[in-house]
Amino acid sequence: MGLTTGRRTVFAAVCAVAVASIYAAQPVLAEIGRDLGVPEAGLGWIVAAGQLGYLAGLAALVPLGDLVDRRKLIAAHLLLTAVGAGLAAVAAQTWLLLTGLALAGLFAVVVQTTVAYAAALSTSDERGRTLGAVTSGVVIGILGARVAAGALAELWGWRSVYVALAVLLVTLAGLVLKTMPPDPRREGTTYRHVLTSLGGLFREPLFVSRGLIAFFLFASFGTLWSGLSLPLAADPWHLSTAHIGLFGLVGLAGALGAARAGRWADGGHASLVTGGALVLLAASWLAIGQPSLWVLGLGVLVLDFAVQAVHVSNQHLLTAAHPDRTSSVIGGYMIFYSLGSALGAAATTTAFAAAGWTGSAVLGAAFAGCAFAVWAWARAGARRQLSRTP
Repeated sequence: MGLTTGRRTVFAAVCAVAVASIYAAQPVLAEIGRDLGVPEAGLGWIVAAGQLGYLAGLAALVPLGDLVDRRKLIAAHLLLTAVGAGLAAVAAQTWLLLTGLALAGLFAVVVQTTVAYAAALSTSDERGRTLGAVTSGVVIGILGARVAAGALAELWGWRSVYVALAVLLVTLAGLVLKTMPPDPRREGTTYRHVLTSLGGLFREPLFVSRGLIAFFLFASFGTLWSGLSLPLAADPWHLSTAHIGLFGLVGLAGALGAARAGRWADGGHASLVTGGALVLLAASWLAIGQPSLWVLGLGVLVLDFAVQAVHVSNQHLLTAAHPDRTSSVIGGYMIFYSLGSALGAAATTTAFAAAGWTGSAVLGAAFAGCAFAVWAWARAGARRQLSRTP
């Protein structure tokens, strides 16, 4: 069937705004903590709440994409994400903020339904290109939200960030219903069957290895972005929320620079791209841990390039292996992503409180090293399997 540029753009916009509802708190954590009285060591849970909601949605909601019309499902989940963002905007107590963020995270899995739908609508020779374009929207949401959130918080306070997100989410729901094609589903498939099929993926070596790589990849990513505002707001820099948000532009440039990873994957180089990018990921922490804003910025650029390259390669391999159940395979894969991101978000603030930014940098590098070890183990296993094949 193939996808037009216009529809790719709508898919990317849905991903950008939905995922921003989870990550928009990161550049304004210090301001939220002051407003609601959250101690420094506990700030990571503000981000982790959205990630844990996301985790629940991956297991329970994303598989619905293999059962019902994904156009209607995407619109409904965008509206429910807007409800969560609205709760966060009016929260006067920490528990209500966490509830709103968890709800927004639960339905922000519309991102994965959107990625799976885009992959399903693509021809086999353009799937990598499509995934690269659509997941660029995810990166724009994760990193670009930092710039927008920092600027909005500087002007009107952190609550304005969630008001803006709610408005954008409602607008996109209407746009999806108007522009996306109908998505008739196969008859006879049940929710129980889809969940059973999802469970079966966890016994497949390719799925498990790529999932574990994603777990450690996004634990490293979360270590950076959930903790970066803390050292930047403290001695010796004392940057404002707007200036902290600008670091999102650096990460965005790095991640968008990896957009060609999808084309490399289409050319059969997904495994090599993964290995090389994971080496870059580990090396980036050497720069990120340095007491220089310029060197730190270079490290951020390299880290986000590496993360996007690995992420696109992972999804390309998995959707190519399971073209008939893209929603389930993407949802299952992203369970690893969500767990890793939540771990990074919670662990980095604890490491920072105990050992400063050096402690967070060591933690991020360790996660990167674990991801590379899984890739090397899986690659060696695949070579052994080929050597046994007659």
